[in-house]
Amino acid sequence: MADLPKCPECNSEYTYEDRGLFICPECGHEWSADAAEVSDDVKVVRDSNGNVLTDGDSITVIKDLKVKGSSSVVKIGTKVKNIRLVDGDHDIDCKIDGFGPMKLKSEFVKKL
Repeated sequence: MADLPKCPECNSEYTYEDRGLFICPECGHEWSADAAEVSDDVKVVRDSNGNVLTDGDSITVIKDLKVKGSSSVVKIGTKVKNIRLVDGDHDIDCKIDGFGPMKLKSEFVKKL
């Protein structure tokens, strides 16, 4: 039996192939064999406008963000230089002047 890829949507291992397409019986997702060969190691992180972010980019905050465990707020328009992309829910690791090291979600920033 061929070693078939797991479903990219629900991570199910019960996928099957039909006429060049892989199909997941659990969630109904279908994808082509060409898309299955693309490496999943490359994660594309996009800002709130859809621009692709990379390590070393400069960003600006588009919404007032409460700092967890503090009464401080990162104000809208705060500029952050030299970001680093990481895995996880908060996918931007950076250092903000006046706050120190911090993790941000890419949906609350835009690329400069």
